Amino acid sequence: MRLSIQADLTYSFEQPCEVLLLLEAARAPDQAIHSERLILTPAAEIARLDDSVTGERRAVFTGYGEVAIAYTAQVELLARDANLKGARATQVRDLPGEALRYLRASRYCPSDRFEAFVDKEFGKLQGGDKVAAIADWIGGHLAYEAGVSDAMTTALDTFVDRAGVCRDFAHLAISLCRAADIPARAVSAYAWKLEPPDLHAVAEVYLGGRWRLIDATGRAPIDGLVRVATGLDAADIAFMTIFGKADLVSQRFAIEKAKG
Repeated sequence: MRLSIQADLTYSFEQPCEVLLLLEAARAPDQAIHSERLILTPAAEIARLDDSVTGERRAVFTGYGEVAIAYTAQVELLARDANLKGARATQVRDLPGEALRYLRASRYCPSDRFEAFVDKEFGKLQGGDKVAAIADWIGGHLAYEAGVSDAMTTALDTFVDRAGVCRDFAHLAISLCRAADIPARAVSAYAWKLEPPDLHAVAEVYLGGRWRLIDATGRAPIDGLVRVATGLDAADIAFMTIFGKADLVSQRFAIEKAKG
């Protein structure tokens, strides 16, 4: 399946400051980028800080005044097996080095606080069956509701409030999986069929020798996700990090199935 992606953002900067963008589709084995353009208006020099290991695309520029950011892309999604049933958990000694950091607690994912709960609720399950049960539990116990969380909300807050948006669902899924000794990380993605269109926060777990996407919200199909960024939690995958101050003027996303 090929998707057309469009992101249009406009921000106002009172003073010159640097901006890190994570808007571009990642270079990943399960997706092919056929065309893309990143345009700043007024034009500004863009420094590339791409990650050759994760395929994450990182653009840095200096913003001043009103700046319009436009990203368009045509991305083909390749074979992606999201099946969790029977997928085996990997022993820590056999994990690839880059997966180790995703076993540890992080700012928004205090996984060490969930170990007793995970053992009691999911202790009889293993590997992918345990992850599937975790995702089902979150989907059945949390309400998708805007306004109940903010930029400071952690997975522990969401566990108590039993409500949140996509990043909150992802943080809780990551925390519970890490508490079960399964590497889990946050992923930002353009999501086909998500309403309203936006960048979507989901989770990814390391099972059966590879990373597998999961979305505890159930609001978008896994085979319609275009990866953008990965990290420990939302702090690592924000589509824009402003090293200074700016005001949002407008923002619009569109993710559609490409014609032809």
